[in-house]
Amino acid sequence: MFMLIRVTKIETFTNPNLSTTAMSKNFLTENVRLKTDQLFEGLTREEQESLTGAGVTHLYKKGEIIFREGGIPTGIFYVRSGKVKKYKPTAKGGEQIFYLCGEGELLGYHALLSEEFYPDSAATTEDSQITFVPKDDFLKVLRNSTVLSNTLLKALAHEFSLYINSITNLATKSVRERLAFNLLMLDEKFKSPGHPDVAGEISLSRTDLANMVGTAKETLVRLLQDFGQAGLIEKHDKIIRVIDRTGMIKEANLMGLNLKKSQP
Repeated sequence: MFMLIRVTKIETFTNPNLSTTAMSKNFLTENVRLKTDQLFEGLTREEQESLTGAGVTHLYKKGEIIFREGGIPTGIFYVRSGKVKKYKPTAKGGEQIFYLCGEGELLGYHALLSEEFYPDSAATTEDSQITFVPKDDFLKVLRNSTVLSNTLLKALAHEFSLYINSITNLATKSVRERLAFNLLMLDEKFKSPGHPDVAGEISLSRTDLANMVGTAKETLVRLLQDFGQAGLIEKHDKIIRVIDRTGMIKEANLMGLNLKKSQP
């Protein structure tokens, strides 16, 4: 799993001298996750074949479990297509989704490298094609490839900054601000390759989106209606598009200038 939200760029959100136009440019598609070509860049053909060619590819239906918290890792998972949510159960029996993994990303390598049980669960949010790479094949390439080792270290560092940022958002931001922030991130996640200026088609159930934001589904639906009436988003069936990024950035309060908290 890779989420490339640079620490330096997150820190600029609190800079009052940074315009919303400049801030909008910080949300670049290449900063959302490590692309497939970047993941394998520098690897030999033999190493690439060891990682993906030797694996077994399965078709997962929407909602299927990839692995569960507490399970023993026996390999890693490579997402060829589709989306996978990583989550932990809440005290009330729900889910707290903290990451959405997309095409070209890896799953499950954290637990494998630390030789621990899975610390969370993963399930598909849409029909997905996922390749399972056995532990021995993955570790063989990792031991012999400085490129892959450095790539994974960089990814782990970025994910740690994401984790800290997520905790901060839950503790200090209103539900409205958290929703705006997550919609901006999902907009980048769902963009079509090669079309960075075209709004992404966010295809995620209202329940999953509410679990990402950390709120009730009813509150989420009401806030989405508010954003729609304000011209920030447009909705077609289950698809959401962010059509006013500058306005959404203001709603997310990324610059920390909103003196009065928006009520959820």
